[in-house]
Amino acid sequence: MTGVVLAVLALLALLYVLAAVDVRWSPLRTASWLAGLAVAAAGLTGPLAAAHGDLRAHLAAHLLAGMVAPVLLVLAAPVTLLLRRLPVHRARAVSRLLRSAPAQVLGDPFVAVTLNVGGLWVLHGSGLLGTVAHSPGWHLLVSVHVLLTGWLATAAVLTVDPAPHRRGVVARAVALGAGMAGHDVLAKWLYAHPPAGVTNAEAGARLLYDGGTVVHVVVAALLWRQWYRSRAAVRAAVHTTQPAGV
Repeated sequence: MTGVVLAVLALLALLYVLAAVDVRWSPLRTASWLAGLAVAAAGLTGPLAAAHGDLRAHLAAHLLAGMVAPVLLVLAAPVTLLLRRLPVHRARAVSRLLRSAPAQVLGDPFVAVTLNVGGLWVLHGSGLLGTVAHSPGWHLLVSVHVLLTGWLATAAVLTVDPAPHRRGVVARAVALGAGMAGHDVLAKWLYAHPPAGVTNAEAGARLLYDGGTVVHVVVAALLWRQWYRSRAAVRAAVHTTQPAGV
């Protein structure tokens, strides 16, 4: 399974790099995509994925695949790049898909954040964690789920790409705050109620709390930067349209 995962990630890296050729595209976005895939690979495969029963390793993999990697992948704006590279009729088909009812529901920041944090609570607040922590196959499936829902939630909050359900910055900030709270409470709950059958539970809970806080602060800073730049653009537009002497 490790070979398949690495092959898929390598293919995604190659496709992105090829798509960025002959397009006015920021090298920083390409670097962000490649870094995000590398971080995802570290969370999905390797020593962290192989440390069965070690909650600290399990949660470290979660932080990498479910929080750090999604931020980097979202900042790479892959949907925007795809729309630029596709022929007009296919780009319109993708746009229609993004505007479809399911995409609008999943793209709502409150729904996306709920799916992400709710899934973590279901996993860690039930007996599933013991099975996942000792099974490489289940660990991989759960890690992929965490990666996808983390990407969905981050994309819904930051809206770097065209968003099917673009809420205002205040609503997105509230959704982010709710996700932060749910994540932090889960870390504290794991610290107070270590799951049976795992090791390094308290260290894992502290890692989840501290690492999650850092990533959430970074996302909040990126969201604030978006708001600040949009406000500056509005002020500049108003200033340029005002008659001279006003």
